Amino acid sequence: MIEFFNNINTGICSFLHINSYIQGVVVLLCINIIAILGMAVLTGFTRLFSFGNAGFMAIGAYTAAILIVRHNVNFLIAMIIGAAFAGFIAFLLGSLTLKLKGDYFLITCLGFGECVRVLFNYFKKLTGGSAGFPGIPNYSSMLFAVICAILAFFIAWRFIHSKYGRNLTSIRENELAAEAVGINAFRYKRLSFTFSAVYAGWAGALYAGYMMYIVPTNFALNKSIELITTTVIGGLGSLTGSVLGAMLVTLLPEVFRSLSNYRMLIYGFAVVLIIMFRPNGLYGYKEFSLKRTIAWFKKLFGGKAKAGKEEA
Repeated sequence: MIEFFNNINTGICSFLHINSYIQGVVVLLCINIIAILGMAVLTGFTRLFSFGNAGFMAIGAYTAAILIVRHNVNFLIAMIIGAAFAGFIAFLLGSLTLKLKGDYFLITCLGFGECVRVLFNYFKKLTGGSAGFPGIPNYSSMLFAVICAILAFFIAWRFIHSKYGRNLTSIRENELAAEAVGINAFRYKRLSFTFSAVYAGWAGALYAGYMMYIVPTNFALNKSIELITTTVIGGLGSLTGSVLGAMLVTLLPEVFRSLSNYRMLIYGFAVVLIIMFRPNGLYGYKEFSLKRTIAWFKKLFGGKAKAGKEEA
């Protein structure tokens, strides 16, 4: 199956004259979209902030890499197992920590993410330690990554617009009122946390299949901060806003590569500006609508044309 996607990808790229650099940017964009969609469900629709999603990415990446390299498991199956294992760990962690209130849950997730990184450094025989885990086949082609990103968006959209998503939104708006009408807030928050971890593990497995070499520092605290920052920039409570945020955060450093060393500084300024001028993010609590976009352009250009006639 993966070989089939790779062959099709090679043909498409040759026909469209897409070089390896552009393919790499598209793959990284798709990986970021998947990870940020999971964060959007957790933060934007449940209002739970987690600094541990990089740890779940690491679990998905290392699980898939170990299964592929040492046990010759098919990449597609290894990716599914890696995502499912990350979700299982999140289910266990959420069962223990989601009853905590305020900042305690956030601090617990931060500690979990750092513990995962340290453990992967420590278990050298299993993960390669700080030297890294090499020899991963390059299975994450551009076509396969794009299909995964589209599928991830479709699943997240269906989930958010189901009764489960509506219950998550109710918890976000007023947890006490949601519980008063019979919604089990703890159960749904754990569901959201698990969903987010599955997406992080999915993104991590794709990342391992693209990079072919992973080290624990790839999944340090900075990665979790980047995911949260991107979600806030794109817009809380918006899946299309999260995709927009992922595109900005992934593509702008490539456009302004000379400023890549100042990426975290730029992120910080961006978050401050957005909090000041657009507290809900660029597309907060709204979804992209083709009809609304067309109407906006008609209004914009129609207004200009009308103004021109009046001046004449």
